[in-house]
Amino acid sequence: MPTPDGEPVFYQPRTEPVARNAAGPAPTSRTIFSAAHVVADPLADVGPEGPAAVDWETTLAFRHHLWSHGLGVAEAMDTAQRGMGLDWGGAAELIRRSAAEARSVGGLIACGVGTDQLAPGTGTTLKEVRAAYEEQLELVETAGAQPILMASRALAAVADGPEEYAETYGHLLHQATEPVILHWLGPMFDPALEGYWGSSDLDAATETFLSVITDHADKIDGIKVSLLDADREIALRRRLPDGVRCYTGDDFNYPELIAGDDQGFSHALLGVFDPLAPLAAEATRLLDTGDTDGFRAVLDPTVPLARHLFAAPTRYYKTGVVLLAWLAGHQDHFTMVGGLQSARSLPHLAHAYRLADELGLFPDPELAAARMRQLLAVHGVTS
Repeated sequence: MPTPDGEPVFYQPRTEPVARNAAGPAPTSRTIFSAAHVVADPLADVGPEGPAAVDWETTLAFRHHLWSHGLGVAEAMDTAQRGMGLDWGGAAELIRRSAAEARSVGGLIACGVGTDQLAPGTGTTLKEVRAAYEEQLELVETAGAQPILMASRALAAVADGPEEYAETYGHLLHQATEPVILHWLGPMFDPALEGYWGSSDLDAATETFLSVITDHADKIDGIKVSLLDADREIALRRRLPDGVRCYTGDDFNYPELIAGDDQGFSHALLGVFDPLAPLAAEATRLLDTGDTDGFRAVLDPTVPLARHLFAAPTRYYKTGVVLLAWLAGHQDHFTMVGGLQSARSLPHLAHAYRLADELGLFPDPELAAARMRQLLAVHGVTS
């Protein structure tokens, strides 16, 4: 396999799967959501700028895989390529279909509410941003899912200071029929969100965020923080009003944040739990019994893979996530909506495979190895 400097190295894959605890009920000590990817239809004749062609059967089957392990599904989020291949029309259909599947099995589901039906560019007003949010909020609630109020590129572009963020979110929270999850996605995941909450100073932005939470605590189930800064998340978590949860979105530091300390802990809403679902479920069930050391023993070894997948430019982590889904047998191809399978280099993907194989992540290691050989051969690497 190629190394980052382009030199080939020999790697001997494992040949036997690692025994995992069987699928089971939802954890009781933490609420764990996996943000889930979408599976493209590889036979659709579409270009990277066209509407996403989704393989609905395989996409929904993957949601059932997550539910079977007791995890919740965070639907139509960044991991599903919102704004990076999946437009609002595709996201709306995904929400309706996934919510119906969740009802059929009693699965936990929350869905992203944003403003991505607005055309990018100048001329958008705050009133239009609010109306776009309202349209998506109504669809998610009608579908029977919990809303996740996502950070909005359009709001970031048009809001003139913290007051307009507070006004917009206050209006939406007043309309919500049930408590929502607020999502703060950092610019490492989406550069268009630089300066969210009205300031590029994270301390100032945090104060605005907290003021919105405090003023509307009865309408907020929790917050998802995706800033890749464990200390900042812990400090924020300790200042939350009673009854408002913190769902970590930190794909670098999740074991320590979920384990918590003597002053509290984080629940989870993580893109990295898409490939790590069986391990996440196994670890959290240990935490349910009070076995924090066992929890850390399962999840700590996964951090090098997570940090690799989410390495800068972080927004392209979806490519590695879909690669691992293909290698694990959850789909029959390595094709992504918008052609995003090309967003990571072959050495990056090869290292992701190696880290995952060393973890024993693949239920069929021989299938994973055969598919990795196919990918290498397509790129001209032969043994």
